[in-house]
Amino acid sequence: MPSTRKPVIGVISCTRTVEGEDAYIVKTRYVDALAKHADAVPLICPAITTRDDADAMLARLDAILLTGSNSNIEPHHYGAASGRAPYDPGRDTMSALLIKAAVAAGKPVFGICRGLQEINVALGGTLVDQRDGAEPPELTHHAPDDASLEQMFGHSHPIDVVADTPLAAITGEPTLTINSVHFQAIGALGAGLVVNARAEDGVVEAVSSVEGSTKILAVQWHPEWQPETRLHDLAFWQALGEIARDATAR
Repeated sequence: MPSTRKPVIGVISCTRTVEGEDAYIVKTRYVDALAKHADAVPLICPAITTRDDADAMLARLDAILLTGSNSNIEPHHYGAASGRAPYDPGRDTMSALLIKAAVAAGKPVFGICRGLQEINVALGGTLVDQRDGAEPPELTHHAPDDASLEQMFGHSHPIDVVADTPLAAITGEPTLTINSVHFQAIGALGAGLVVNARAEDGVVEAVSSVEGSTKILAVQWHPEWQPETRLHDLAFWQALGEIARDATAR
């Protein structure tokens, strides 16, 4: 019988300075979407620097969500010689530890934008830079060259969903309109991952785990921005809640 307890989903944080003091920062859109649409209890994860810390954190959680960020993953994590700043070394360490601990514990792992990239790298995959040498550096691969950072989140383009994948089952649509905002994208796919969607230019826009393994679902776009108006974004959050609830029953 499925558990009726709301799942506790850990949300990865970034460290910033607020009023002169260190602070853990998570955008309210992620927290609100988990609480409202996934019917879950969000728990903001503090800084994690060791595998023991990650294991202890995972013992309190039913699943983890790796959110987006405006920082890139440092290239040495995926075997590249160079990349583009800004970087967030603390988040790189924290995300890798949490992903590996969650997979070892058999707990679901979800990712959005940078979160998808983190999952791919943690599982041995690689990334490629998608800004094509654009200046200023905040310009992205999928947004027009004259778009501001704020406009990028509203810039839409179509993606093709791969048939017979979890994303296809969740959305029920062969094509989705999404707002993809990213500086890096998947190169080589990490072990145990399968592609669920691609953009017209071939960029991987969603992945999931292979059948029978730890549940992983990650997307390159930002479903936290318009779940009230985009049915497939709402379905994404609802699916996260269902996957996490199923995990509590095991």
